[in-house]
Amino acid sequence: MILLGLTGSIGMGKSTVAAMFVGAGVPLFDADAEVHAMQGPGGVLLPAIEAVFPGSTSERGVDRAKLGAMVFGKPEEMARLEAIVHPAVEARRRAFLRRHRFHRLVVVDVPLLFETGGWRKVDAVAVVSAPSAIQRRRVLRRPGMTEEKFRAILKLQMPDWEKRRRADFIIPTGCPRSRTAAAVRSLTTCLRTRGVRYCRTCGKLFSIPRRPGSIRPRVTGLSKSAVLN
Repeated sequence: MILLGLTGSIGMGKSTVAAMFVGAGVPLFDADAEVHAMQGPGGVLLPAIEAVFPGSTSERGVDRAKLGAMVFGKPEEMARLEAIVHPAVEARRRAFLRRHRFHRLVVVDVPLLFETGGWRKVDAVAVVSAPSAIQRRRVLRRPGMTEEKFRAILKLQMPDWEKRRRADFIIPTGCPRSRTAAAVRSLTTCLRTRGVRYCRTCGKLFSIPRRPGSIRPRVTGLSKSAVLN
């Protein structure tokens, strides 16, 4: 199994790219979707979150506005929330990998892959990226989003240029959708057929080059024990 980490800053089009991988038949673990499920109505994390942040939940699940007000801009409170959420997400990720361990390629979609150290648990990282002007326009179109909120979110995320520097592959979304789809198809085919040592010609053609300046060592594949533990 080749485990590909998919990440990207807010507004970069990661969800669109994730859907393209799924459309190509690649099993994909969506960390955000798991969090929403565990914090939704009847979610397994509700009791723990309510105990630490009283009044932040109801029968409808987590009140994101209330919880956000309790943790946003407060590093200590954010760390307390992460201590509840991250272990639960990790447990579901491991279960997902066990179920799909016989697939040649599996993608894990994690927004804060670099920030949380998740890059250490994958074979390679693909970063979804677009020009900052396009990113800003996309984000500010979201209901309830403001410039202040946008800036605050960016402060919590590694800068896009740094993610691109550390990436093994870059998937562009500030371009026609067909070009993004071509990049995903090319990367999927190359990883399935050649492993992490993918076709350089395809990489150049679809603008998903390997980043030679990556600060982490290359990994050619996960062992069975690494997948199952």
